[in-house]
Amino acid sequence: MTETTWDLTPLFPGLESPEFQKAWEDLKGEIVRLKGLLEESALLEEVLTSLDTLSEKATPLRAYLYARYSADTRDEAALAKLSELQVLFLDFQRLRPRLTRYLALQDPEEAGPYRLLVEEAKEEALHMMPEGEEVLAAELSLSGRAAWDKLHESLTSQITAVVDGEEMPISQVRNLYFRPEEAVRKKAYEAELKAWEAHEVPLAFALNGVKGEASVLNRRRGYRDDLEPTLLQNRITRKALSAMQEAVGESLPLFRRYFLLKARALGKERLDWWDLFAPLGRGRRWSLEEARAFIPAKLALLVPNAAKVAEMAFNERWMDLLPRKGKVGGAYCMGRGGGKSLILANYEESFESVSTLAHELGHAYHNFALREAPASLREVPMTLAETASIMNETLVVEAALKEASPEEGLLILDAYLQGAAQVVVDIHSRFLFESWVFQKRKERELSPREFKELMLKAQEEAYGEVLATRHPYMWAVKRHYYGADFYNYPYTFGLLFGLAVYETAKEDPGFAERYEALLAESGRYRAKELALRFGFDLESVDFWRRGIRVLEEKVAQLERMISP
Repeated sequence: MTETTWDLTPLFPGLESPEFQKAWEDLKGEIVRLKGLLEESALLEEVLTSLDTLSEKATPLRAYLYARYSADTRDEAALAKLSELQVLFLDFQRLRPRLTRYLALQDPEEAGPYRLLVEEAKEEALHMMPEGEEVLAAELSLSGRAAWDKLHESLTSQITAVVDGEEMPISQVRNLYFRPEEAVRKKAYEAELKAWEAHEVPLAFALNGVKGEASVLNRRRGYRDDLEPTLLQNRITRKALSAMQEAVGESLPLFRRYFLLKARALGKERLDWWDLFAPLGRGRRWSLEEARAFIPAKLALLVPNAAKVAEMAFNERWMDLLPRKGKVGGAYCMGRGGGKSLILANYEESFESVSTLAHELGHAYHNFALREAPASLREVPMTLAETASIMNETLVVEAALKEASPEEGLLILDAYLQGAAQVVVDIHSRFLFESWVFQKRKERELSPREFKELMLKAQEEAYGEVLATRHPYMWAVKRHYYGADFYNYPYTFGLLFGLAVYETAKEDPGFAERYEALLAESGRYRAKELALRFGFDLESVDFWRRGIRVLEEKVAQLERMISP
């Protein structure tokens, strides 16, 4: 029988335990030690060792506290300690300008495997304000950008809408888009738009505040535009992003073909916005025991170590699997140290939950592959962090499609393409929207009407004429706009990169053996350098087309199922 809650005792017996208290004091001491080393301009080896030690000590503390809180948001003791940890880390954030300048003065040739940290510090130092201003910006962000983000989170969590006389949270309303009855989906859409309209003014102020602050700081730091700092954070070149975007543009007719196929299956000429998540086909129940057997068995066919990690996750109780009151929604995977992870899921007896679990176990495999890397080199940019999860998810979907009944196969395939369409097509619209917002925000604040117009224009360019209706308030729906800048395109990068890796591993058994090495080195190199080491050219449109080809096969498969 599968255990459904995780075992946190290997981390700490409890908040009051001597082990936890010692780990907390050790972390505080390491931050003080790093500060002293920077003040005395110590040897590079000493500073890097301190950085690694700090990360090693922080990881289990953060994992333990967030796991306890996310599994039960009513755990006041864990929440209070988590807040204390954030305050403690503010001391480290205050050191970052000094640390960056220290690393920027070092010789990359003498940094050994840490070469990338020195090179990135040199680049970042070119864009730093004076240390006092950087510290002030970090402290003011708590009452600036972070406060606007909290306003969005708090306000949207309280918004309700009325559907058929029943008042429900906006998240519940949006879940109605997954219902098979079109009348229900359409009512949800109409109620949702009405609810967003009632709150558009404070949300517009929040978005203006977030992008206004970012634009000012980017200008003061001398970046050429608001996209540049995100390229550096994601360790990709502008040319690689352009190549990916070109491939995305080429793929839009393919996705429009998919949308028209889906419309035909639903008995319509064109999809409406409320049809994007409508289910096709009918699925069976997938018990947790089935998922436990199915996932490792299918991963083992191509990636044996990914299967071993999945087995460990079940056997050693790395996972909290079932939904319950007080537990956060969705799913995540976070490293806890030693190559092990913690995974939170809200498993329901559907193949979608099987796919989600495989995805999160992919992140766990990535953490496992990084176990021998120095702690400072386990930080993987978003662009590369999805590689193993996309591989896992695709392997499990492919296996399920071979064994499923026609009705369930249709459901699985449509759900897969639906997810890909969100990551390629909808995120393309989000990228366009955010680019235009930054351009206009330099001049003045934008009104709710202008945000809506830009959103509709972006959706028109991405979706084309295959949609009969659109969603003018997606800028209010997506928290990503408020918590970060250009947060979305790394997901497209991750999907297409992961699919290209999958396609290569499937065709070349020799590469499949080197796949774990790619994951192990993903925190040590920029994306372009890492890819070249394994024979991929990210600045070539042809590379990105390789990922698109996997999706082309799926659309063709759907067409055969719908039009036998």
